[in-house]
Amino acid sequence: MSAHATHQGHVARRRFGQNFLADPHYIAKIVAAIAPVPGDNVVEIGPGLAALTRGLIERAGRIHAIEIDRDLAARLAADFPPEQLQLHVADALAFDFATLGRELRVVGNLPYNISSPMLFHLAQYAASLSDVHVMLQKEVVARMVAAPDTPDYGRLSVMLQVRFRMNRLFIVPPGAFRPPPKIDSAIVRLVPLGDAAPSIPDPALFARIVAAAFGQRRKTLRNALSAIADENALRAAGIDSGARGETLAVADFVRLANALSAKGAD
Repeated sequence: MSAHATHQGHVARRRFGQNFLADPHYIAKIVAAIAPVPGDNVVEIGPGLAALTRGLIERAGRIHAIEIDRDLAARLAADFPPEQLQLHVADALAFDFATLGRELRVVGNLPYNISSPMLFHLAQYAASLSDVHVMLQKEVVARMVAAPDTPDYGRLSVMLQVRFRMNRLFIVPPGAFRPPPKIDSAIVRLVPLGDAAPSIPDPALFARIVAAAFGQRRKTLRNALSAIADENALRAAGIDSGARGETLAVADFVRLANALSAKGAD
């Protein structure tokens, strides 16, 4: 992206990964997919130049927004009264979403450079979320929704699918943005599994196992998990030690983590 790409008088900042949604057709399509209603607890991450913000406010009446760019935050504060837009000038990656209440409906055109960390951060608040609609690189969305034993299936797939049901809604082409990125984007909906989410007594251990299993994709689980579990422990959990991480379903990772957690608690 050009260091001097300007839209509506604002110079897009490379360090914030700014590409502004500008196509009215796609703006309307995204707001329609989210379908907020009055009383919804809507939180927009990175409202930027308010492309989605106006439509969200028109439907919900009032929303929260988290914006890291102080220049953009000042523009937003000037354009929308506090009773319509509750503005938080902050880094969404470090933001405590629990302070905004429950049944949160999170919306965001996420900068590509923070997409995975932002999704992991939001996953920590799954109990407070009603749903999440985010725009990401098409390739990232493919990884999120991938099935086991496919090229896109990996750590991101497992860590999100264990907490959310996810659907890719539609593609947004580069021409819908100013400045246009070099890749296609996609809108994805995440809905917390709620009571259907598996119980994981030791989430940190689960995360370690998943990270290790995909750390070197060519390694068998026997080798990839050698620092965490020996072959007997894998076998006891019903896991083939000669398999590779990408062949395991989310439920297999849960079963292994919970077996190791129980063994460690003995």
